[in-house]
Amino acid sequence: MDQGIFLPMLAMMILTLIVWVYMFAKRIPFLQAANIPNDELTPAKLTEITPPHIAAPSDNLKNLFEMPVLFYAMCVLLYVAQSVDGVYLGAAWIFVVFRYLHSLMHCTRNYVMARFALYLVSSLALWFMVLRAALQLLLS
Repeated sequence: MDQGIFLPMLAMMILTLIVWVYMFAKRIPFLQAANIPNDELTPAKLTEITPPHIAAPSDNLKNLFEMPVLFYAMCVLLYVAQSVDGVYLGAAWIFVVFRYLHSLMHCTRNYVMARFALYLVSSLALWFMVLRAALQLLLS
């Protein structure tokens, strides 16, 4: 069962790859159409000219290197400590499913309150994992 914790980790990595590809699929045609000379295309200029629906995948990709980093560390900690069980696996999959939904919302409709609700559920699943592991470590 311990190695089962790597499946949600891989699912998160695949999500990151999907968003990365989607970001380029949105951004490259936009930049080609904008026809801005390379020497004028600075990060500030890119931010200035990019509409929200083009910027959203890039913003989401940045999000995938925030809370998910803690998730990856938590999964490795659980594996090393031989603490993986069905409860942790369930929480890990909740985290992953809601991060997929969050990314889908962020990269498409981008309704902030809906996105926040999805983010909140995923974060609560992660914090549950962290606090449960901390309690188990302190009480052992």
